[in-house]
Amino acid sequence: MIPSAHGIPREEKIISTRNLKFTYEGGVQALQGLNLDIRSGDYVAIVGGNGSGKTTLAKALNGLLKPTSGTVMVNGMPTSELKVAEIAKVVGYAFQNPDHQLFCSSVEDEVRFGPLNLGYPEQEVRQKVERAIEAMNLGQLRALAPLSLRLGERRRVSIASVIAMDPQVLILDEPTTGLDAGESLELMNSLKRLNAEGKTIILITHDMKVVAEHARRVIVMANGRMILDSDSRGVFSDLAILGESNLEPPPVVRLAHRLAKHGIPHDVMSVEELVFQLLRSRGGG
Repeated sequence: MIPSAHGIPREEKIISTRNLKFTYEGGVQALQGLNLDIRSGDYVAIVGGNGSGKTTLAKALNGLLKPTSGTVMVNGMPTSELKVAEIAKVVGYAFQNPDHQLFCSSVEDEVRFGPLNLGYPEQEVRQKVERAIEAMNLGQLRALAPLSLRLGERRRVSIASVIAMDPQVLILDEPTTGLDAGESLELMNSLKRLNAEGKTIILITHDMKVVAEHARRVIVMANGRMILDSDSRGVFSDLAILGESNLEPPPVVRLAHRLAKHGIPHDVMSVEELVFQLLRSRGGG
């Protein structure tokens, strides 16, 4: 086991599920027997269309939802036996709608709330707040009211409030929804830096362009089941799998598949790769 800064032993498998099932009131079975391991340092995208179960899974992974049956283990301990606050020290969750998280009068107070509520000493709280504000580039906004900010800024505040609790795992539900291209790139670059520092990143998304550019591992869900667990190239090489989960691949991926008869590989994921392959197929690379 790897030591944890929070006093909880940290295993290489930081989150595991076994035969995880979850049924909502009314009988809707959202998760149907999932077996999944998330390892420390992973950068995972969990993808699927509406109703695939991806958000239910995200909430089960951090204890917001308790399994109907089966288990979710965080650092080797079942979430059914842990309080949400205990799990939050290891697995942080940023909601799809940042306004569901924001309630303080200033950005700084918002970011302070989590570590303060978890009982960290004041000096450590200040350090965690400064790191989170720096990570999300919020220095110029720290005195402003969160709900007065633009959507992209509010989303960065909501993520900073999770980062400040210093969890090992960050789960982000549709983090780029509503952001323009510049805001999305800034956010994803921030997450890339956090992952490089050792944080485990789990994206819940249907934005396959973000998946192609950032995720190293992709879990495709449909009807409450995992239908594929692969690296990103493996996912984009099989359009039938994406179609089964009502996912739309990026235009460059669709074009690469149409050009397969000319020798272009199915797993091209960027314009640069496509240009390289086209030049090579014509003897120019």
